[in-house]
Amino acid sequence: MTDAPARTDTSVAARLDALPFTRAHLKVLTGSGIGWALDAMDVGLVSFILAALTAEWALKPEQASWIASAGFVGMAVGASLGGLLADRFGRRSVFAVTLLIYGLATGASALVGGLVALIVLRLLVGLGLGAELPVASTYVSEFAPARMRGRLIVILEAFWAVGWTAAALIGFLVIPSVADGWRWAFAIGAVPALYALIVRWGLPESARWLENRGRHGEADAVVTRFEQSPSLDGSRRRRVGGAPTPAASPAPAASGTASALAAATAPSAATSRSAAAPASSTTPAQPTAWQRMRELWSVEFRVRTASLWLVWFCVNFAYYGAFIWIPSLLFAQGYDLVKSFGFTLIITLAQLPGYAVAAWLIEVWGRRLTLSVFLVGSAVSALWFGTAGTEGAIITAGMALSFFNLGAWGALYAVTPENYPTSVRATGSGWAAAVGRIASIIAPLSVPYLLNLGGVPLLFTVFAAFFVVAAAATWGLADRKGAALDDR
Repeated sequence: MTDAPARTDTSVAARLDALPFTRAHLKVLTGSGIGWALDAMDVGLVSFILAALTAEWALKPEQASWIASAGFVGMAVGASLGGLLADRFGRRSVFAVTLLIYGLATGASALVGGLVALIVLRLLVGLGLGAELPVASTYVSEFAPARMRGRLIVILEAFWAVGWTAAALIGFLVIPSVADGWRWAFAIGAVPALYALIVRWGLPESARWLENRGRHGEADAVVTRFEQSPSLDGSRRRRVGGAPTPAASPAPAASGTASALAAATAPSAATSRSAAAPASSTTPAQPTAWQRMRELWSVEFRVRTASLWLVWFCVNFAYYGAFIWIPSLLFAQGYDLVKSFGFTLIITLAQLPGYAVAAWLIEVWGRRLTLSVFLVGSAVSALWFGTAGTEGAIITAGMALSFFNLGAWGALYAVTPENYPTSVRATGSGWAAAVGRIASIIAPLSVPYLLNLGGVPLLFTVFAAFFVVAAAATWGLADRKGAALDDR
């Protein structure tokens, strides 16, 4: 199987890579990032709700672990299907539908009266969440110019810290303070259902995906909109095909149609681009879902795929095993809900500088080295947290774990879509995430048993070991720093 035909100098890919960071890029980044933050808020809320329900419903640790793992079962299925659907039907549409699914299911969780109903709804929430995350990172990476792509994906991932901080604030201020506070927390988590409408109608479809599907006119209109959007970083547009791309100018009045956008371009640029596009508007034959899956394990991609799956599995196991249970572990150690939630809020705030440092280093050191260093830092921090005995040590070690672990997440989401061409990019990203979700199912279920075997020190030693394995597997990935997205 081959990817799209080799592009000319005036292809969509070349024009996108020639752009500076524009207002249109900012809209895509923030629009996707808000959805990402809402995802994180939902996942983060569960860690606080588990602690509250353990007290209110007198749950055993094994029962609480099933509430967490049910969501991850859904995420595993959603991630595998979401990537396939996004390669077939487009990034934006799948992104919006998944937001709607998990937003409605989260809102419905506020009304449940028992454990079984909550587990079923968490499964539905996971379906939406699992499908949305790899699709969003693929979507943003396909608009980002090559020279800043890694940094923009890490910034997108940084919205996770915003959402998790929001969850920590809700956990700290709402859940312990009002009657049925956990129900109000779930109700707040229904916001993504409304935001899905904004995503569906406010963001453009991926121009690379449109071109790959043979929809050249629509792809041209989307790129033209970005070319006409004002630059926000002070840089100039680079030359494409021997001539400068159109100069920045105010975007034309919204007409609601692709044809109006295309007509707004300069005649010479439009002529050159139409000459580069195939004469036929017939949609090219597209690979089936099975063919896309086989392509992931072709000679060209099998090492990358195996390495990605191993990294995703190990990082998910250690991250979700630790952060879903931290509030409950602190509560079990004798801290009340307010204090344990307060500790978790402080620990969560360290995620933001972790993302910031990773966003800078990923374009300086490259993807693999940055990811590997942050994973090793996560391993050391996990060992430290497992042996921390005082309040100061718990908070400091927890902040270090947040800093390194979430910086590693940012680098991982940046490198994953870069390892595949457009025809299988969302499929490859989705299946890597799906394999990771298998670990996130196992991890919460494993925590009670590991605690019984050796307590918190053994638990976090296991997490550290998983971080070390992930750091080693990083070196089987392709490092595409500064390279065009579809270069192999």
